[in-house]
Amino acid sequence: MQPDIPIRKRITIVTAEVAYGMNIFKDIFSSIRNIVGGRSEAVQKTMRDARETVLYELKREAHAVGANAVIAVDLDYTQIGDSGWNMVMLVASGTAVVVGD
Repeated sequence: MQPDIPIRKRITIVTAEVAYGMNIFKDIFSSIRNIVGGRSEAVQKTMRDARETVLYELKREAHAVGANAVIAVDLDYTQIGDSGWNMVMLVASGTAVVVGD
């Protein structure tokens, strides 16, 4: 159950992005020694690092507009580029708010 935290003010929607070149993933795949059940710990760690980075940047964006929290956070992974140039982008967005009594 989520606690009831009073929202005093909704400020704006904030976003943050991080992009990784596909070469990172190719390098990881070529050096993988630990694959269990089709899962790669190295790739999962990279994606976890990307998520932590984008959420940190989202907090910075919220703080810059005077918020002390972000609600309704959405994470979207997108591949961009063509056959010669590919990247994976992680975009986070949410509503910057002021919470508390």
